[in-house]
Amino acid sequence: MALHALSTIDSVRTKEQVADMHFMEARSKLLELAAFLDRVERATGAPDYRIKGLQSALPLLLKDGTERVATILHHWSDPTINPADKAETKAASGVWSGIK
Repeated sequence: MALHALSTIDSVRTKEQVADMHFMEARSKLLELAAFLDRVERATGAPDYRIKGLQSALPLLLKDGTERVATILHHWSDPTINPADKAETKAASGVWSGIK
């Protein structure tokens, strides 16, 4: 189902109906993220830009609006204009390595 179709479906539901359907899954994911950040905090070694990327996106979740996903994806994206001469890694990391 297209993203637009999903947002249209949710717009005809009440907030309570959306919470009834999705709250426990969202709660579980939030607790999973908290546990992940706890594991990272207990680990040794240098800071990782991916963790910094997750942490820097958390305040974006609390902003009003309906475009949080797009906002976070934009926040994690490489803002540079010119393409890199070569890839830094073999696979995508999900967060731009130069994130502040």
